[in-house]
Amino acid sequence: MTETPTVAGYDATQAQQKWQAYWQAHETFRPLDDGSKPRRYVLDMFPYPSGDLHMGHAEAFVMGDVVARYWKLNGFDVLHPLGWDSFGLPAENAAIAHGIHPAQWTYANIETQARSFRRYGLSVDWSRRLHTSDVEYYKWTQWLFLKFFEKKLAYRKASYVNWCPGCQTVLANEQVNQGLCERCHSVVTKRRLTQWYFKITDYAQRLLDDMSQLEGQWPDRVLAMQRHWIGRSQGAYVDFPIPGRQEPVTVFTTRPDTLYGATFMVVAPDSDLADELVTDECREQFEAYLEQTKQATEIERQSTEREKTGVFLGRYAINPLTGAPIPVWTADYVLSEYGTGAIMAVPAHDQRDLDFARKFDLPVVRVIDTGQPDPATSGVATTGDGAYVNSGPLDGLTDKKSGVELICQKLEDDATGRGAVTYRLRDWLLSRQRFWGCPIPIIHCPVHGEVAVPEDQLPVVLPDLRGAALAPKGVSPLASATEWVNTTCPTCGGPATRDADTMDTFVDSSWYFFRYCSPNEIGAPFDPEAVARWMPVDQYVGGVEHATLHLLYSRFFTKVLYDEGMIGFTEPFARLMNQGQVINQGRAMSKSLGNGVDLGAQIDQYGVDAIRTTVVFAGPPEDDIDWADVSPSATLKFLQRAWRVAADVASPVDVDVAAGDLGLRRTTHHIMGEITDLVEMRRFNVCVARLMELVNATRKAIDTGAGPGDPAVREAAEFTAVALSLFAPYVAEEMWEMLGHEPSVAETTWPKVDETLRAAQTVTMAVQVQGKVRAKLTVRSDVSEAEAEKLALADENVQRYLAGRPVAKVIVRVPNMVSIVPGR
Repeated sequence: MTETPTVAGYDATQAQQKWQAYWQAHETFRPLDDGSKPRRYVLDMFPYPSGDLHMGHAEAFVMGDVVARYWKLNGFDVLHPLGWDSFGLPAENAAIAHGIHPAQWTYANIETQARSFRRYGLSVDWSRRLHTSDVEYYKWTQWLFLKFFEKKLAYRKASYVNWCPGCQTVLANEQVNQGLCERCHSVVTKRRLTQWYFKITDYAQRLLDDMSQLEGQWPDRVLAMQRHWIGRSQGAYVDFPIPGRQEPVTVFTTRPDTLYGATFMVVAPDSDLADELVTDECREQFEAYLEQTKQATEIERQSTEREKTGVFLGRYAINPLTGAPIPVWTADYVLSEYGTGAIMAVPAHDQRDLDFARKFDLPVVRVIDTGQPDPATSGVATTGDGAYVNSGPLDGLTDKKSGVELICQKLEDDATGRGAVTYRLRDWLLSRQRFWGCPIPIIHCPVHGEVAVPEDQLPVVLPDLRGAALAPKGVSPLASATEWVNTTCPTCGGPATRDADTMDTFVDSSWYFFRYCSPNEIGAPFDPEAVARWMPVDQYVGGVEHATLHLLYSRFFTKVLYDEGMIGFTEPFARLMNQGQVINQGRAMSKSLGNGVDLGAQIDQYGVDAIRTTVVFAGPPEDDIDWADVSPSATLKFLQRAWRVAADVASPVDVDVAAGDLGLRRTTHHIMGEITDLVEMRRFNVCVARLMELVNATRKAIDTGAGPGDPAVREAAEFTAVALSLFAPYVAEEMWEMLGHEPSVAETTWPKVDETLRAAQTVTMAVQVQGKVRAKLTVRSDVSEAEAEKLALADENVQRYLAGRPVAKVIVRVPNMVSIVPGR
């Protein structure tokens, strides 16, 4: 049977239309920005316009809206903007399929989503709306790129890059998941291309150090993911001379103390070094192996289960400590992107090196005696600590720290190495071979090389390409727009060409939060004074999947802008809240599984408020929601009960609530205090549970207690309307108006808790003995742990079940529970 969001006297659909119009006409959620109130900036990660809103949007955007509405009620001037991350591949693919320009698909979807966001009741300042594909926006993306270029933080180099054959474009390392394209799930291969990079590695240590500002304000798992991705390693660079080569080959190792056990060197097959070192006699075999390597994913190459393969390069390196020549091999388990693309192999103490050594009959020298069998005979590498053996001056030592320090010092004394820190983090590959993105503002001149487009010639505007002209060809579609590509060099005036790639869309989203502070600024990316007033963002909301992409890139951008003197802080988001996913029947929603849930249909059936409140009530923001386990129909009934409470209030607006029923007032202020604390802790689901309790208590007072005319009933109903406005703004507005107040409830003030009434609230405290409830005591809600324990132990039933036994342990969880563990 179809539910209806209508109850006698309340029509949810009509209420939605009425209050949307009111908020828009009165600009209810537009900040004053005049200094009359302290400021707060709430921001949700902006959406991509791929179609209408879905259930994921329902969860993602309600959480930030709760915070924004709460802060507004608490007297803050709240900035809560919305825009669209509107460049990207889906629009380009749609344009190819339908023979249109990507902008047509993009902006049509934006308008669809904008209508749905308005319907969803978000407390958004629509005057600050932006789209990253607007020329007025991407002009400043280009301007910022040129700032990076001036600082030598944007550079171009040739290297093997991740190539998606499905999307026909390059991917950054962060966009490859388990060897697959994160977008289309094609197997990612390698292709050698000349591409643009941002030098994020220059900021690796600062990205780590500044996490101290975020501890306790960002989820621990996000910080852990970023630390792992940056991957700081301390060790040493070691120089290995190569006979016949002027410069030594330098490798990084975290265990320079095992250098006496390095019996061969391995170079990544797709590195320039391997191509340079291989002898003519070995080249044919090497090139065949290189082609084989290109077909493997990085996950496959690094798998410990994969059979080891490799090719001898015909060269030898000299171990700088032993003076012995060691063969130089190439093998696919070494990656060119990490370290220097070459490793010293210590097979006795690294399983992959040992497997390789045994496959190709290379020597194995144990240099740490861990008490386990010799790896040369056991086939199992030993990785623990122990006494150094076969290690010259280290022999007999057992302290790893001392061993590392001694070898680092010897390397420095002999000028064959030095202590060093390296990072797993790679520079950010930002070139994309697609059309619908921000053009790279560089001109390639045969005389002057890479030349920045002069600032007065920005923006470099995309040409009008559409349909088949956008189809993937292995190079950017812009390369075929000859009138656009062919230009003159700004330096010499000679013939030159524009860069035909576009930027990774993560560049667009790495600074949009600054633009919201002054979205109509025409002389700069943003007004520094406006940014100083509003930023850093006080509450950012988005998924944990962005931990090593958008969130890391945004932190990098912020530090660069700080170094440029454009802003006065180094972290963009003071506090981060992750939201989970909405799934169905234990699985992600998808058309192929037939378990999709249409958000629009759910809203039609139950109303916006019921869907918003159901999402919030389902669990903490960071948890996933299984739509099969929730009940919007039950939520709708609760909202209807709340509305009826307001409709039944019979006392006047200016009644003295102090004269109201004391029991209900105590309940109201106790719940008011709890909800205040819970919102601050972002436990919105428990807030809804407490509101349900208050509605039930108020209903009971109306029907069988003090009656609808009691002032305490009005107080409870008014607080219900104010608190409910965080989650169910439409019904809250209706309740507030019915209670005789001028709209909007969003413009009122969060009520102040009467701590005397709150403290006087009593609760039932359960007392357990050996895990079973043996007594239930009525105690004050503010009872202390010591008092709760004393009352529990004094209870007759508790004493009877203790039967004279001593008490071994007492666990107190005030005010709800005391658990007693008797001794023997």
